[in-house]
Amino acid sequence: MAAAAMVAPSSIAGPSRPRHPNPHIRKLLTRPGPYCDSPTSYPPADPSPSHFLTTQCKILVIGAGGLGCEILCNLALSGFRDIHVIDMDTIDVSNLNRQFLFREKDVGQSKAETAAAFVMKRCPGVTVTPYHGKIQDKGDDYYLSFDVIVCGLDSVDARRWISATLVNLVDDENPKSLKPLIDGGTEGFKGQARVILPTITSCYECSLDMLTRQTTFPICTIANTPRLPEHCIEWASVLEWPKVHGEGKKVDGDDPEHISWLLSRAQERAKEHGITGVTWELTQGVVKNIIPAIASTNAVIAAACTQEALKIATGCNPFLNNYTMYTGNEGVYTYTFEHQKRAECPVCGGEARSFPVKAEETVGDVVERLKEVQDLQIKRPSLAFSGDASDAGKAGKPLYFQAPKQLEEATRPNLERKCAEVFEEGDEVDVTDAGLPFQLTLVITFEGGSVA
Repeated sequence: MAAAAMVAPSSIAGPSRPRHPNPHIRKLLTRPGPYCDSPTSYPPADPSPSHFLTTQCKILVIGAGGLGCEILCNLALSGFRDIHVIDMDTIDVSNLNRQFLFREKDVGQSKAETAAAFVMKRCPGVTVTPYHGKIQDKGDDYYLSFDVIVCGLDSVDARRWISATLVNLVDDENPKSLKPLIDGGTEGFKGQARVILPTITSCYECSLDMLTRQTTFPICTIANTPRLPEHCIEWASVLEWPKVHGEGKKVDGDDPEHISWLLSRAQERAKEHGITGVTWELTQGVVKNIIPAIASTNAVIAAACTQEALKIATGCNPFLNNYTMYTGNEGVYTYTFEHQKRAECPVCGGEARSFPVKAEETVGDVVERLKEVQDLQIKRPSLAFSGDASDAGKAGKPLYFQAPKQLEEATRPNLERKCAEVFEEGDEVDVTDAGLPFQLTLVITFEGGSVA
């Protein structure tokens, strides 16, 4: 496939074939067989897979937390010698139970810098170059310098950004601009690992609808039309708590009395609306936005990510096509499948998205509905007519902007306007949001046909 050809060791000249330091991987990479080059090619041309891996392959790890620590260690022990790592966080005492590259003395220090120093101390010959900061700090040339990129992130927004960035880097006239992205993620005893070949396979944006349902919801929904147990809990936490206890007293998710109060109010609310499923565990989970971290799950997913990086870098075996899921809460279960590209994906599909509206709903209703679209994950959308609109009077005209304050105040009256007054069938609206790494274009359609 394209990515394997892009990093194939046989395409790069080299003077020697050093022995791989790991004898088990050396056997994999230096013996002819079904997992290596054909027997007729041995001894392999310079550089050998081992030589490329240990002297020329440059790999980036994004994230040095629970998953990133495991990935860094595995890559170093697998023979990668030029490793880079990015992380913007510092070490907290709560990290020490699963982020094994850190010690109590490291609390308050940079995760990237501390992890890099630890790996280099334990694995002589490995160079780990840290960067303490955001992935958005780096430009296109930085990401183009790597052969493989591995993500061990706990942020959906960061994953979306790097996926969109790598898709935008692809130049059809330059095969080396295609950078394989290996993404790992865990949630409790569940995890996933995937290989993304930008513009070839589905990107991260294509699979947003597979994510766990968000636990924050629009105020109008939780106040007026609750449909889920989470809505009732948010109502109790966001609306009822400050009404009863005052704005100065905040909810403490670790205080049993606070959780008990919220649970009682949420259950009353749920009963009024015929909703079931409000429990202590769910209440605390919504209030604290808890995503549990399990060290064993991190280890499994990190191993899967490292294995894919090794296969892409050396060609020793076909790499994953393209998604594998792991469940370890009731035994060990894995499921691998090919996640298809979405034709309407705003990142790799390249097409505007059709968005149906009702004539009588308001622009404010549209803004709130956008927040609930699972495969968009929008939090604070701003809307403007497309700059390419056929109606010159509408082109680029703002509908509603969340910021700055002056523009929000100026466009706020539009929230009360009916869609029939504002839109025509086929109007294109650009949507921007702090969490979107791209500009989304919606094509407005009216349910039941166009409005006269």
